[in-house]
Amino acid sequence: MIRHSYRPLCLIVLAALIASCSSAPKVKSLDQLLPLFTSADIPEVGADEDLDIGGPFSWMDSTKVTPAEWPGEGLAQHPMLLVGEGYNRICIVDGGEVVWKFDCGRGWELDDIWMLQNGEILFSRQAWAAKVTPDKRITWRYDCAPGEEIHTLQPIGDDRAIMLVNAFPARVVMFNHNTGEVIWEKEIEFNAERVHGQSRRLRYTCDGTYLLSYISENKVVEFDSEWNPIRQFDVHCPWSALRLSNGNTLITLEKERRTVELDKDGNTVWEISLDELPEPYRLAGSQTATRLNNGNTILCSRGDNGRAPQMVEVTKDKEVVWVLSDWRYFGPVTSVQILSEEGLSEVPGALGK
Repeated sequence: MIRHSYRPLCLIVLAALIASCSSAPKVKSLDQLLPLFTSADIPEVGADEDLDIGGPFSWMDSTKVTPAEWPGEGLAQHPMLLVGEGYNRICIVDGGEVVWKFDCGRGWELDDIWMLQNGEILFSRQAWAAKVTPDKRITWRYDCAPGEEIHTLQPIGDDRAIMLVNAFPARVVMFNHNTGEVIWEKEIEFNAERVHGQSRRLRYTCDGTYLLSYISENKVVEFDSEWNPIRQFDVHCPWSALRLSNGNTLITLEKERRTVELDKDGNTVWEISLDELPEPYRLAGSQTATRLNNGNTILCSRGDNGRAPQMVEVTKDKEVVWVLSDWRYFGPVTSVQILSEEGLSEVPGALGK
């Protein structure tokens, strides 16, 4: 693979964001793109789908639906795009129904997903990453070499995206997801003994910096645009970290069963432990969290194989306002994008994910 200089990043990103603003459709939120996925010409099964997604799954049960008396409106609470480890299907939910799906075949760990402003979807699934259209055609795909893994990627501007390839050595790759061209690569040093234990999340922030979670090394490091470390948060086994619009950093600590919000000095300004959730809808674990524009936080969970909810939404005061525990159509939820939130995926910091 050709390695390019990464130093002109700021100019690359600036140009991409300007292009994104000038060519973006007149939509304020991605739910306005949902008709692209439900039109009459969308095939039930796409030519690039692989329906052999594994199973039978122990958690799948047509009777396991969110109890009506639980907070929120169950599957109808939010239009959303979601994926999860242990279930090789991408789902879009709207109006309380799964309105679109894409089956990815057998494999491991669907971990990261984004809907673009044209309706195409970027996603990672450990052994490869891809972009799929609403009519279920894969238009870009990157396959890992043996022993490598991809758990995270992020669109930036009209045609750029970055992904982290867990490997020895690991590398961050900026690429054009329309052409497949590699723009630059940057090697990253991890001290983890295994590729799988290096990282799960990399995020480019609205400040022009990078947030990288080091799972096995118990830290989140923020780098400037030249990849110089400028800040470190010492936290235990961070699965995900994202920069919020208020400048704070939201970090999910899966093994500690906590999500913490830290200011730039590392002080805790908000946190929630899963043990604080009422027992009937207490999550079994959490890998990622999403911050909504109204200040609420959605915690995602693998759901303990159908024995616990998949998502819980809480207010700043930790009041539970929504619980999703629906094991009819989809399984564990590792990552969710709420499509009714104002903002575009291509603009870093526009969405709390």
